Amino acid sequence: KQWYQRRVRGSSAGFDRSITIFSPEGRLYQVEYAFKAINQSGLTSIGVRGKDSACVITQRKIPDKLVDEETVSHIYRVTKHSGCVMTGMIADSDMQVSRARYESSDFKYHYGYEMPPDMISKRLADIGQSYTQIAHMRPLGCCLIMIGWDEEKGAQLYRVDPAGFYCGFRACSAGTKQIESNNYLEKKIKKNSMMNESEVIQTAIAALSHVLAVDFKPSEIEIAVVSDSNPTFRKLTETEIDEQLNILSERD
Repeated sequence: KQWYQRRVRGSSAGFDRSITIFSPEGRLYQVEYAFKAINQSGLTSIGVRGKDSACVITQRKIPDKLVDEETVSHIYRVTKHSGCVMTGMIADSDMQVSRARYESSDFKYHYGYEMPPDMISKRLADIGQSYTQIAHMRPLGCCLIMIGWDEEKGAQLYRVDPAGFYCGFRACSAGTKQIESNNYLEKKIKKNSMMNESEVIQTAIAALSHVLAVDFKPSEIEIAVVSDSNPTFRKLTETEIDEQLNILSERD
């Protein structure tokens, strides 16, 4: 009996060698490891949606002094009215964004109008889920937070994880401080869920600053926004970020 118990305990370690095999506890270890890979970047990203706008924010870390900082970004445009922030492995992130752009352009070619943010998220989630059941592939070690403007639904915020799960959110986060960020956002969104564009941006900055216990400079964060007044997906300049930081500091 003791020999059998040792064998069962020892064999459970082998279930993390294949994506397609469940452990006796019903877990897919490789998928769980993909979630851990998201935290290896050391970054935290946050998305917030208000009544007429949505924004994403992330840290901007330059990995090497020799790197041209203008070429380093974790925020990507997918269509004219939607874009995303990627958290996790950079190469995997680039691949997922390229697939999102391909799917959205193919959709527009066939149907004549821009692919909505929820359809982009669903398509990427379906592809990501297929990676968890094909033996010769692996899940992507990155998490996508997408914002966009839908002509019918207005501002949208979605999150796609390596397991292929996607869902719409009023606020969400990804990365090393995900749990702390979600706790902070739950309290803020509960008090005021009908925020305007400026309040949405300031809430996102305040959340990231709070969980990291850092007072940011404009060059240390990246912010992108879509709104009713300007539905085009755009990144804020350092001057615009500085203005929002000053408003936030004066308010506090």
